[in-house]
Amino acid sequence: MSEAKSIDLFVQKQLELRAEVAKVIIGQEEVVELLVNALFSKGHALLVGVPGLAKTLLINTVSDALGLTFKRIQFTPDLMPSDIVGSEVLGENREFRFIKGPIFANIVLADEINRTPPKTQSALLEAMQEKSVTAAGHRYELDAPFFVLATQNPIEQEGTYPLPEAQLDRFMYNIWVDYPSYEEEVDVVKGTTGGQNVKVNAVLKKEEIIFFQDLIRKIPVSDNVVEYAVGLVSKTRPGRGRSPEMIDKYVSWGAGPRASQYLILGAKTHAAMQGKYSPDIKDVQAVATSVLRHRLVRNYKAEAEGYTIERIISEIL
Repeated sequence: MSEAKSIDLFVQKQLELRAEVAKVIIGQEEVVELLVNALFSKGHALLVGVPGLAKTLLINTVSDALGLTFKRIQFTPDLMPSDIVGSEVLGENREFRFIKGPIFANIVLADEINRTPPKTQSALLEAMQEKSVTAAGHRYELDAPFFVLATQNPIEQEGTYPLPEAQLDRFMYNIWVDYPSYEEEVDVVKGTTGGQNVKVNAVLKKEEIIFFQDLIRKIPVSDNVVEYAVGLVSKTRPGRGRSPEMIDKYVSWGAGPRASQYLILGAKTHAAMQGKYSPDIKDVQAVATSVLRHRLVRNYKAEAEGYTIERIISEIL
């Protein structure tokens, strides 16, 4: 199959996937689009939103529509690394055998990821980056595709452990889940307070997902788009010559090279989802806020003056 025909097939399949998700999730089109984008870009996503916005239901629905193995980890202050990775147990024949933890799934939901101590949070780091885990000196490969979706509540800070920058950087996207519109909330209430059961069908097989992930990597990108993405990330770094005065004034730390990589990967997938065979600058801009939102650190001056990360990103765009 030619690359053009493969992209046409990809457009059809991702629309089918989003249609299945829309059976259960009303509205939140941008959130669903970014989740689908992250999946085919081989990235992980962090969903941030107040309780009750169906973040967990959305992730469950996506896993059902993909027909992949799914595990949920409820992060709590007493969760141990072995509760995620797995542990060795002594069998009946006096030999140790490894019992795999919930990280061994295609889609892993890390619910309320900031409720567990850094030691346990770090158990996800190797898995997210290397697609493998090490336990008792042995390395175990994770099945492809592998996709970590984490949720976080932005308003409740008691008993939470903010994610360190090193771990935040592992997430391709920081997706803000907002309140539904009035009309959408009316539809949500009508749909969830009756006796109607909705069946979500699996529209993609594991092999198809891997095929499309590889297809995205092969999409060509012109030099001017790459230079725009790298230039955009360079502007976020204060005191580097390329940064505007506003960045020097309000930002402590800018984004690293991984942001540039994710901008291009996200732009490739965004272009393919629109049926385009190569991304342009508008595709980079479409994913820029979600790629950069968790990679910029504001200083005290920005917080005192109410200068949000989103405003900073919109100004450099």
